[in-house]
Amino acid sequence: MTESDQQPWGRVDETGTVFVRTADGERAVGEYPDGTAEEALAYFERKYADLAGAVGLLEQRVRRGAPAADVAKAVAALQESVTDARAVGDLDALRRRLDALSGTTQELSEQQQAEAKAQLAEAIAERTAIAEAAEALAAQDPAKTQWKQTSAELDALFAKWQQHQQNGPRLPKNEANELWKRFRTARSTIESHRKAFFAQLDSAHREVRARKQQLIERAEALAPRGADAVGDYRALLDDWKAAGRAGKKVDDALWAKFKAAGDVLFHAKAEIDARDDAEYRENLEQKLELITEAEQLLSEKDPKRARPALNAIQLRWDEIGRVPRDQVRVIEDRLRKVETHVRQLEDERWQREDPEKKARSEGMLGQLQDAIAKLESELRDAEAAGDAKAIAAAREALEARQAWLKAVGG
Repeated sequence: MTESDQQPWGRVDETGTVFVRTADGERAVGEYPDGTAEEALAYFERKYADLAGAVGLLEQRVRRGAPAADVAKAVAALQESVTDARAVGDLDALRRRLDALSGTTQELSEQQQAEAKAQLAEAIAERTAIAEAAEALAAQDPAKTQWKQTSAELDALFAKWQQHQQNGPRLPKNEANELWKRFRTARSTIESHRKAFFAQLDSAHREVRARKQQLIERAEALAPRGADAVGDYRALLDDWKAAGRAGKKVDDALWAKFKAAGDVLFHAKAEIDARDDAEYRENLEQKLELITEAEQLLSEKDPKRARPALNAIQLRWDEIGRVPRDQVRVIEDRLRKVETHVRQLEDERWQREDPEKKARSEGMLGQLQDAIAKLESELRDAEAAGDAKAIAAAREALEARQAWLKAVGG
């Protein structure tokens, strides 16, 4: 092997020693005695390529915004490696690139410090907002708080706090402790309010349960009286509605018992009503026939003929008796229409004639008075006998006759 100027950055002498050329002069980087000059240079050029590759990778990291501290450490290490590099290549160029990176590191450090400061301020603001949101929940009136919603919101705030603590920048110890103290205090206040609210609610629920249990017992005690106790049960139902709430599950169970007690009474009443309706069905047929007869008076123009006919119909109406409950209003409305017509005829006649010379029909008044006297006697007999059905029928008929008497001025 002979000394040669094999390439601009290095050479190999006749002993196989390899030299690198730099701005500071020439220095030996190693020996390669068993190969050609080209092989020796190629070996040390590969060493240079490795160094150049490391510098290139560092430049890429800087462009991607790598932490300035990490970059500075890498630059220092590479500068030391290049200074004593056992490699052949443009080491001066590598030093210049590393010097440039060193200057860039300073700029990067300042930029990252500013960014870190901004991120820290933002993190403090975010964690402060979480604490303030928790404090706002703690400031709510416990009596008006929707606890399910509030608990969910508090859980979400705590999860957000943990996530921020794990993924956000590290806060200064004093500020971090102060913010956590605020959040923890708010959370403790909410929990204290919640426990107190539900303790009070449980107490109120126990009182309501006790009242409703008493109402159930009173309702169940009505069962032997059957349909006669329906009115008393309805009064208990009013008390039930005023008693308040005992908690949904308990309320549903209590209501099922209370309703079952009422169903016994209403079932008994329904059976009686069904029997009565069957009994009164024949009365309905008779009254329908009577109404058909009465409605013929709607075409009558003379009150002197209409009134006696209507009075006779009304007396027969009372004698027939009661009809099924669902038909009472239907047939009563039809009869009222005839009565209104006859009364209008009389009003028109009264307007035409001198009220001072003509009195109301004494015959009609007499008939109504006789009917009332008869019904009063029947009512007394029914009351003496204790016949509830007869009492109810007599009272209904008596009230109707008295209303008619009042209508005609008796």
